[in-house]
Amino acid sequence: MFAVYAAEPSPQDPLAALRVGERPDPEVPEGWVRVRISAASLNMHDLWTLRGVGIKAERFPMILGCDGAGVLDDGTEVVLHSVIGDPAWTGDETLDPKRTLLTEKYQGTFADYAVVPARNALPKPAGLSFAEAACMGTAWLTAYRMLFVKSGLRPGQTMLVQGASGGVATALVQLGRAAGFRVWATGRTERKRALAESLGAHATFESGARLPERVDAVFETVGKATWSHSMKSLKPGGVVVISGATSGDATAAELQRLFFLQLRVVGSTMGTREELADLLSFCDLNGLRPRIGRELPLERAEEGLRAMLDGDTAGKIVFTR
Repeated sequence: MFAVYAAEPSPQDPLAALRVGERPDPEVPEGWVRVRISAASLNMHDLWTLRGVGIKAERFPMILGCDGAGVLDDGTEVVLHSVIGDPAWTGDETLDPKRTLLTEKYQGTFADYAVVPARNALPKPAGLSFAEAACMGTAWLTAYRMLFVKSGLRPGQTMLVQGASGGVATALVQLGRAAGFRVWATGRTERKRALAESLGAHATFESGARLPERVDAVFETVGKATWSHSMKSLKPGGVVVISGATSGDATAAELQRLFFLQLRVVGSTMGTREELADLLSFCDLNGLRPRIGRELPLERAEEGLRAMLDGDTAGKIVFTR
């Protein structure tokens, strides 16, 4: 079958490990299902896989792609949940120490077919296109959990989204606006700030700018470049929810500010199958659709990966078959 995959880890030059070509058709273990992929979205995780982060060397070659939407052999249209846990685990699968994501242990979705446990294939709402549905499993699910499960925010309160042009950040803006929060966002360029405003942000600011007032919560995926600004932007008792650090680890935790203002720092990773089902229902009920910045045939995957590597994103990058 046709696939886009990482041949080996390449820490310094991730695209040097990228291959586009044929891979063996997948075997379908008992209790798993085969999905003919119609669309798959790109995530920063795919660049980490090319670099060899979070994956053992013996797992290569590895087909890329955490997210996807497609059709089962019986014709059912599905959205994939990329968190695969231990079958013996009960409760929140994101806390399962044996959990893994597609592309870490199991082959990913940038291919004609992918196989997943049957419970990881959720019915696709008819109102979502395959390309839109393919954005839900990682970026939008991460944003949903950050906002509705981890933050403790109430409608009417103010939230700040740092770096609001990537997949998780744009999802946070759209979900926050739909849920009744006052949404502020930062962006490095006027184009990125305009994107956030077009998605529903009530106000946008240059990265690091002093805000008109402090906020109830900050949503972080950037890390080092924005961490100090995030801590300074919070009201006493506020919370920063972090699900990524694309610019690296913060050089200082700002502990004095943390304890004196009684701030909270909450980590968040992906989401559960039930949260994905709720997210799909929420989007269907509210007419929410992810902003797709670039839609490319899978054969042009390198173009999409290069855009992400260069920071040239304005919403999700989606590959179609």
